[in-house]
Amino acid sequence: MSRAIYLDSRIWCLGIAETLVWAGMYYLFPALLVHWESDLGWSKTELTLAATCALLVSAVVAPKIGGLIDQDAGRWILTGCAALGGVLLLLLTQVESYPVFFVIWIGIGIAMGGCLYEPCFAFLTHRRGAEARGAITMITLMAGFAGTVSFPLCNWIAVSVSWQAASGTMAVLILGIAVPLFWYGTQLRTGDTALDHLVNGPGQNWEALRKSALRQTLSRPVYWLLAGSFALLGLNHAIVVTHLLPLLDERGISLASAVFAISLLGPMQVAGRIVMLLTERWVGVIALCGCIFVSIAVGGTFLGLAAAIPILIYLFVLLQGASHGVVSILRPLVTAQLLGRTGFGAISGAVAVPFVAATALGPSAGSLIWSWGGYDLVVWALIALALIGLCCFGLAVRISARHPV
Repeated sequence: MSRAIYLDSRIWCLGIAETLVWAGMYYLFPALLVHWESDLGWSKTELTLAATCALLVSAVVAPKIGGLIDQDAGRWILTGCAALGGVLLLLLTQVESYPVFFVIWIGIGIAMGGCLYEPCFAFLTHRRGAEARGAITMITLMAGFAGTVSFPLCNWIAVSVSWQAASGTMAVLILGIAVPLFWYGTQLRTGDTALDHLVNGPGQNWEALRKSALRQTLSRPVYWLLAGSFALLGLNHAIVVTHLLPLLDERGISLASAVFAISLLGPMQVAGRIVMLLTERWVGVIALCGCIFVSIAVGGTFLGLAAAIPILIYLFVLLQGASHGVVSILRPLVTAQLLGRTGFGAISGAVAVPFVAATALGPSAGSLIWSWGGYDLVVWALIALALIGLCCFGLAVRISARHPV
């Protein structure tokens, strides 16, 4: 990364803001799942259904949000959706019925669709072009600690006070800190120009070009294979994040130890990104992405063996966290390399739909697999998802090489 990235105050603001919205919206659910189950009396299946539908909604709105970012509305989208999420987290503290709980999470799903990584990275790619890689990496280095913030903080507040206090705390952090930082961080720098202008030159019909690029992308097998491979990774990680605490509890590991283990996912994500920075001169994004699938499969194997050798839990967390952390950076970069940059906001949103949809299915899919064969079957499913994803990714790269953009 260039020195200018480290000195760019807007990137620091976006990084801190992303950390808070990830901690307060995405990781809040798995962090408080055990507390909701015991306090509200709703089943694990009912609770995870709300998370699943919230993430499905965020997938549905992704292409529209990507299109709005292509039209230079990124500042309003990121800031407004963060504010919406903060308000809904405040309302969550007053929930007493399941239908209200469900509706609030649908709203949070819309908010996540407009302020998590995908829209932020689409905004940066749209505005900064080739410079976006360093900015994206910098942001993910900071936001990788979102889970490390959310799991210990929310559980400590929930145990010490209540889960309502934990939700309210995250709402205040988002509204008081993340929203202003998004507003400042998305200010245009002197000389910033939308990427479509840089690629196609002045005087072009941007909307027509964007729609044409999106139609062509959706007609290519590369898109479906690439989107499918990332979707399988999203499903894998969503199952891990949502079910790792009860999985470890089933194996007799204390809540404190389990929270500590899952809290390491964030630092391991950061570690993976640092390793990527140190090796990016020698390892291309395609080769590195392929290694990620293998790493996640190996990590799942360690998780399966951890019942007999508990120390392997930490090797699993290392491989799972580091790999998923790098995926956050690689997904927009690989998408741009294999599918092109014209209309990138819309294309990125299209790739995000199956990824976020699969992530949305993770909580419920994990519960369903658990009901069929317990958490041993869940572990086998995690390994299978990574290996199938590797096959899809390899085919996407091979076809793209034969028919480049």
